[in-house]
Amino acid sequence: NSAIEVKKTEVDAKIQITDPNQLALFLEEEENYIRNLVNTIENAGANVLICQKGIDELAQHYLSKKGIFAIRRAKKSDMEALAKATGGTIITNLEDMSGDDLGAASRVEEKKIGDSDMTFITGCPEAKSVSVLLRGGTEHVVDEIRRAFDDAVGVVSVAWEDGAVLTGGGSVLAAVSRDLRTYAETVGGREQMAIEAFASALEIIPRTLAENAGLDPVTTLIELRKAHADGQTHAGINVYEGGVVDMKEANVVEPLRVVEQAIQSATETAIMILRIDDVISSKGVPMDEGMGDMGDFHM
Repeated sequence: NSAIEVKKTEVDAKIQITDPNQLALFLEEEENYIRNLVNTIENAGANVLICQKGIDELAQHYLSKKGIFAIRRAKKSDMEALAKATGGTIITNLEDMSGDDLGAASRVEEKKIGDSDMTFITGCPEAKSVSVLLRGGTEHVVDEIRRAFDDAVGVVSVAWEDGAVLTGGGSVLAAVSRDLRTYAETVGGREQMAIEAFASALEIIPRTLAENAGLDPVTTLIELRKAHADGQTHAGINVYEGGVVDMKEANVVEPLRVVEQAIQSATETAIMILRIDDVISSKGVPMDEGMGDMGDFHM
């Protein structure tokens, strides 16, 4: 985080040199200062240096002679991520640098990705931060990949935090739907119709999975219902090979929290809509002259 270059004085002062020897001594002192900084880095045992600020050309020369790979003008966010990944410490004063401040990585290499030169630091033994490079043919494709990746990381994070997962492939929703239909037979009146409608709504997810996998949704849903009727409580839709299989044996799972949140949000939305007693037609608000008549506004 400290610049490897001659520090500017805090006092606005001017130096008048009248003898060439004085100039030589002045430049020699600057060189000694840079050399001492490089020696401090070498003595600490570092072979890679990443600096948020500038690195003097003379310092680059000495670092190169010492076999120390140096990167300058790194972003603050990158510095913080690297510290977490390598276990190193961000220091502000090179003169206090020691071996305890160093991080560890097995490889540091520069690669050309497209039109950009990028530095890859890999093989960190106890990395607590990683970077993922997403690439695509167009910006739209990259955006889609980024969204999918963010969703995937979020799902894994939730599963890790809660420590609870359910079998996927629509198996849980199919099982709940079947139990609700069984329960509906014990309830009379309009409540029975509401329960059956709720059960049918839960099967939208398995039906959608079948459609996205290129399967016939009706046939697949019938097959899924039959499997659960036969006691195969973990039966779900295999979107890769097609058909209905045991999701537990196929190691297809999803976080409990995601399923709960999806059902809860959908249920609350449906209840809110059902509580609307009427639709009110409201006259449009008068607009300023020149804006034109917008007519009636319907809610």
